[in-house]
Amino acid sequence: MTTAFCVVLSTAGNKEEAEHLSEMLVSRCLAACVQMVHINSIYSWQDKIDKEAEVLLLIKTATHLYSEVETAILENHSYETPEIIQIPITQGLPGYLEWVEESIKSS
Repeated sequence: MTTAFCVVLSTAGNKEEAEHLSEMLVSRCLAACVQMVHINSIYSWQDKIDKEAEVLLLIKTATHLYSEVETAILENHSYETPEIIQIPITQGLPGYLEWVEESIKSS
């Protein structure tokens, strides 16, 4: 396996947007899998503290696709400045990583 893998984190404001982003990334073969987790966020934005329910996206992809994933999220996201963070995968079950690689191969 020559592909380096990563998890990209992003958040969406609701389930519908999270599903739209997830389906778009998987259908474009930019991600093998996107998990959605309902969370509560407390954050500082425009000089005030906000509390919001959000959906955290855990996007499994290849490192070389990060720029395309970022662009796709930015083009389809409702937030002015969405969270888009790449975390490298340094180890993983070989069979799982092979599945990720096969799922994104056509990109």
